Formats: sequence, C-alpha cells, structure tokens
Amino acid sequence: MRQRVARSLTLLLAGATLVAVPTSAPAPSEAAWVYLCKGYAGCTKAGYSDAGYGARNRTMYWRMYSGHNCTNYVAYRMIKNGMSTNRPWSGSGMAYNWGRAMSRVTNQTPKVGAVAWFDRGQGGVGSSGHVAYVERVVSASEIVISEDSWGGDFSWRTLRKGTNTWPSGFIHFTTSSAPTPPPPPTLPAIAATAPPTVVGTPQVGVPLQGTAATFRQAGVTHRLQWRVNGVDVPGATGLTYTPTAKDVGKTVVLRDIGTRAGFTDGAAYSAPTAAVVPAAFARVAKPAVSGSPELGQVLTAVAGSWRPAPASVVYRWRADGVWLEGRNGPTLTVTADLRGKRISVVEVARRPGYPSIGNASADTEPVVDGAVELATPFQPGGTARVGSTLAFTPGTWAPSDATASTQWYRDDVAVPGATGSTYAVTPADAGRRITVGAVVRRPRFRDAATSADFGVVTTPSRMAARPGGRKGYAVVDVRIAAPGVAAPSGTIWARVNGKVARGTVTNGVAKLKIANLRAGTKSMFVLYAGNGVVEEARQTVKVIVKPKPRKKR
Repeated sequence: MRQRVARSLTLLLAGATLVAVPTSAPAPSEAAWVYLCKGYAGCTKAGYSDAGYGARNRTMYWRMYSGHNCTNYVAYRMIKNGMSTNRPWSGSGMAYNWGRAMSRVTNQTPKVGAVAWFDRGQGGVGSSGHVAYVERVVSASEIVISEDSWGGDFSWRTLRKGTNTWPSGFIHFTTSSAPTPPPPPTLPAIAATAPPTVVGTPQVGVPLQGTAATFRQAGVTHRLQWRVNGVDVPGATGLTYTPTAKDVGKTVVLRDIGTRAGFTDGAAYSAPTAAVVPAAFARVAKPAVSGSPELGQVLTAVAGSWRPAPASVVYRWRADGVWLEGRNGPTLTVTADLRGKRISVVEVARRPGYPSIGNASADTEPVVDGAVELATPFQPGGTARVGSTLAFTPGTWAPSDATASTQWYRDDVAVPGATGSTYAVTPADAGRRITVGAVVRRPRFRDAATSADFGVVTTPSRMAARPGGRKGYAVVDVRIAAPGVAAPSGTIWARVNGKVARGTVTNGVAKLKIANLRAGTKSMFVLYAGNGVVEEARQTVKVIVKPKPRKKR
C-alpha cells in the first residue's frame, strides 16, 4: 500500500511545478515597482480583486501546485478567461519554462490578460522564474500586475520599464492578448526615481498631504491627480486632498505624470492609503469631576474639550463603572446609595454628521460620610541634631473619636518602630533628612493628613589639636571626630599673633604650619568650619616657638 501511494505521489509531482519567488529580496532601486496591496483580504478591501482565486486556491490548475504559487494562480486566470483545463504544452511547468515552451505567442508587448513572464534571475526572482497576470497597461513602460508567490502572498504591483524588474516577455495565450506586430519606435520614457507620497489620516474632512514624485530627467513638468479606488477625482490636481463622505471605505492614491518634450510621459503612483473612515470627534482633554465625594455634597462635571467643537454635550454619571440611570446632567448629588463607590462622569459629544462619542473622566475617591478636619494643627518641635529629640505634638480634630497614627521617615524611608509623637535623633541620622507624617482616620470619613520636615540632621564635632613648636615656626596636628560620620571633611584655620594658616580636613585629619614667628610661648587658635553636616569646632592651645639660631659673624 505504501509503495502504491509513494509511486502515485511521484507521478503527481512529476507533472507539477514548484515556483518560488523570494519574498525577502531587496527592493529594486529607483522605485522600479510599487505594491498596491498585499493579501487576499487586504487587496479586496483596497479594491483589488483576486478573481476568486483566494477561495479556490486549494485546487491544482494545469497540474501546478495549489495554494500560494505563481504558476497555479496564472493557470487559474487563463482557465477563467476561457482556456482549456489542460496545460497547452508538455514538459516542465516551471515558471522559467513558460516563455520558452510558448515562444510562438511570446513577445515584448504588454496587454491586459497576457502573462508577464520572468526568466531566471529577471525582475529580482530566483532560479525558478516567475509569472504574473497583466491587469492594466498604463503605458508601454508601465504595467499593473496581480500575482501569487510560493512562500509569499497574493499582491498587486505596478512595474516600470528600464529596470531589472521588467518582465522577460509577455505570453499571449488568449485571442484578446494575441501578439501584434511590434510597435514603431517610441520616444524615451520619463522614469521616476521616487514615487509620490501621501501623509495623513484617511478620514472624511481631514486633509491628506501629498509630495510629488522625483523623476530621473531634469526639466520635467508634474501633472498631479488624486484617485479614489482607481478613479480620478475631478478637479483634485493639487498637493492636498480632503476625503468626502462618498470616499468612506475606499483607498486614496496620488498619481504624478511627468511630461517633457521629446519624451514619453512617465507615471508614478503613491502607495494606497488605508480605507477612508468617517468623520469623527477627536478627544483633546478629558472631562473632570469637581467637588468632594461626600454624602450630601454636589459633584459638578467640568467639560473636556473636543476637535471639532461639539454642537451640544450630555453628561451621564457612573458609580464603580455602572450607569446611574435617570441621574444625567451636569451635577450629581451624593446620596447614601453611593457610599464607598467611585464616581465618574461621561461627556457625550453630539454634532450633525458625526457619530456621538463619549469621553470619561477619572474616578473620584470612594464616597465617604464626611472628612476629618484638624481643628488645631500638629506642632513640630526640636532641632535636627544628633543627640536631640524631635517632637510632633498632636493637635485636635473633629469628629473627636477619630484616631491619629504617626510615622517618622529618614530620607523618605520609614524608620522601623518610629511611630510615636517624639523621635530621638541618633548617629545613624547624621546627614539624612528627617520628616514625619501623621494621618487622622475615622471609618467612612476622608483622612486628614499632615506632615513636617525637620531638615538634614547635623552632628557635633570634637577636635583634638596637638601643637608643636619649632625654630621660628609652629605646627599643629588636628583630628576631627563626629558621631555618625566616619571621615569628616571640611576647612580648618589656625591663627597665631595675627598670622593665619588655612588647610583641609581629609578623613578627619589635618596639619597646619605658621612660619616667621618670634620665639616664645604663643596662643594658637584653631577653628574647624564644619561641612554642613558636621558642625564646627574650635580650640585654643599653647605652643612654644624656639628661637632661630644666630648667624655667625
């Protein structure tokens, strides 16, 4: 049984062909081709037909492989145009063989209904070649083809002559596309190096902005024409086009025909836009809810903004996302049934010719019975200094049965266990900012919150100055220590008999020297200026300056 199946499959494959068109080949230079659409659904939506192949591509035509396959698609189109279901030649069905096998009806003249044949390596295809169906002949140097590709997808493309993308020839299977005598010599054609472009949202009332094509030849005159679903729009010959209601669901293309004396006109097309959609409001800013979500209070809708401005608006209210039926309008009285729910308002914009559209505000906080109010504020006290105690003394509030909770923070990070009304500043706080927050709460009431900032904690410094007298000068070695700071830094001064020396404390240590002093016991004043965290320190010490040796005569 397996041997019979294998032999049947071998015979089937022998009569079929596998044609691959590279889908990742680089785009040809100078805008040699432009995709008009891709995919069965995409092309249908854009107004480009697949002639029903998408629904029948599981069938093999002319013994070609079914599915996405250029040869099967073109065979289907030839049969649909009236040809026999039997392949009109024997031998290989590979795409590169079509023009050779049918050389008697193959020439260089494109016609609608003919087969565009690409030999190996021609038009950016691989060693299998490629075939496509000629849908439209724009000029002797520009055609529109439809095609399906092995390993790729169905598409429509515009091809332009003068590049490696032009077919190797055109096979005229049917009478309507039969070969004709070669045309007389024509003038050189104007060629585009970049197609026109269209920028903007394809929407009724919203202008589309076009840019002209770039042509290889100099001195070309541009003739622009906007097209909707392949049909010229009368009078639409500028660089902008505003879609109208009759364009809804259709695609827009900008065509640029280049003209110049002594040349054949050359046409270039932009890529089609997405389908035009109806006019619509644009939400510029959301509405908002003004007022306090408390029982008995009145909430008011604050209007958002739209583009264009609506002729009228309607406000509808929601609680936890559920519509409050019968409670429409710009205000809402907060009643007991809304307790604990978040309120929002939806602004509905209306204008003739535009579909109504809503814009929702953000939710409020849950509705409460009231708000805790501080009758007298909490009072901060103390200095942010290592060894001191800070206080945040509670005030009074209403309702009086509300309760307060306090939390102290070090650089905005909660200090574990620091929840009382006082806080002892420790060396760990040196150089850190100390803040405190208090919240007064009562069930079904909005909290009252307050806070205080005590600033950056400083730490006292201790100075140890060891003086030393020398012949004609004095030195002093200084050490600075401060709780919570491992290596204090800053500026230090020493003064003796009006002479001053300045130095820098690094890692808590400094050395100063004052020269040109007379012999004797001196008072040396030493001042450490601190550094913003470590506080200043000062000390006066005695130093004995030795006399300088006398010069020998």
